[in-house]
Amino acid sequence: MGNEQRAAHIVDVLMREFGELIAIDPAAFRRKFRKMAASPFAFYRGSAALFYADLTGDFADDRFLNARTSRVWIHGDLHAENFGTYMNSSGELVFNVNDFDEAYVGPFSWDLKRFAASIALLGYAKALSDDVIGDLVTTFARSYLTELRAIARGGDDAIGSITLANADGVLLKVLQQARLNTRVDLLAAQTTIDDYERRFTLADGVYRIDDEVRAIVTDAFTRYLGTLPAATAGHRPVEAHIKDIVLRKGVGIGSAGLPSYNILLEGHTQALENDVVIYMKQAQVPAVARHIDDGAVHGYFKHQGHRTSESQRALQAHADPWLGYTEIDGVGQLVAEVSPYAADLDWSDVNEHDELTGVVADLGRAVARMHSVADDESAHDLVDFSTEEAIVAEVDRDEPGFIRHLVEFAHGYGDRARADHQQFVDLFRNGKLPGL
Repeated sequence: MGNEQRAAHIVDVLMREFGELIAIDPAAFRRKFRKMAASPFAFYRGSAALFYADLTGDFADDRFLNARTSRVWIHGDLHAENFGTYMNSSGELVFNVNDFDEAYVGPFSWDLKRFAASIALLGYAKALSDDVIGDLVTTFARSYLTELRAIARGGDDAIGSITLANADGVLLKVLQQARLNTRVDLLAAQTTIDDYERRFTLADGVYRIDDEVRAIVTDAFTRYLGTLPAATAGHRPVEAHIKDIVLRKGVGIGSAGLPSYNILLEGHTQALENDVVIYMKQAQVPAVARHIDDGAVHGYFKHQGHRTSESQRALQAHADPWLGYTEIDGVGQLVAEVSPYAADLDWSDVNEHDELTGVVADLGRAVARMHSVADDESAHDLVDFSTEEAIVAEVDRDEPGFIRHLVEFAHGYGDRARADHQQFVDLFRNGKLPGL
């Protein structure tokens, strides 16, 4: 495909994915696209639609997929910056994959390829050699397979969740930093206390709503409570009392143009330091879904809010107890807590060879655990076989070939993404992206 053809393809994919939202809020997408223009990695993060179009086009070759390994619950946007901490429903701090907005059921290797290419882009930005980048992708793949085999054998040798008890190096520091966070600090950043009551603080991108919108959101919140797991649904009466609601307009790479509401709840007591902030945001069709032709998967979900919530519960062993879904005007909404205990992995602090190797090995184990929890032994029935056994059986036919396949893809797609980034910058700055 020549440069002009590729440029036209980029425009076509991005407009197909974002065109309707651009028409609603072009300013939000100007911000989004400027963030994407900042670097090849930022462009890659924001262009999952282009990645999957390529996986079913120029990069479609994948001999490690069969009927089962093509039907695994996947993250859908597994790049290197979608990892961080959360407090699970058992009260334990965990470092794991996060941000499940793009999750779906599809080929397991698509997750691995998206991650591998992101490592190639990060490595290039850190001026790592191609050999070092290849070694990092190899380390990730081997760690993933080692953990997956251990899980398939019964779990005794599996490392399991990455927690304060077993983490070391960079990831231990991330968990320790998350442990220092407090609910009081989060509330202080987003709210103020006036006349002995807490309310949201208005700031850039935060807006008051009128009584009509408040009634709509409150009704959606009441229906959301019915989607919570039994352990959470039995909360005390004060816990679900709404104290305030504000509108937030997404300005991040992934949330441009999507309305979101932050809701301030009483918390488990009337003490002000126990207040809880949850968000209710419009969920979108995941980019990967446009390239998967499976009626059973498409028909499994009530709407995109239900899909996102169910996917996260499927892929996390102990998900956020406030995680649920609802609808506003027939449009699916995801609901979850704005967690005080979230801390993301900052790759700018990871530069030494041993640190990089240790981190990607840990992430390989985390991805293996994620792929393994949502199968025939889980509470979800969409995937009715052991995913770890299916993947291991397929890869074991030629493990060296599988790892080589991932490494070659990482290099090849890294090159493609860097070239696409330059094309995108030129298209954007010269006014060739419609609607902006």
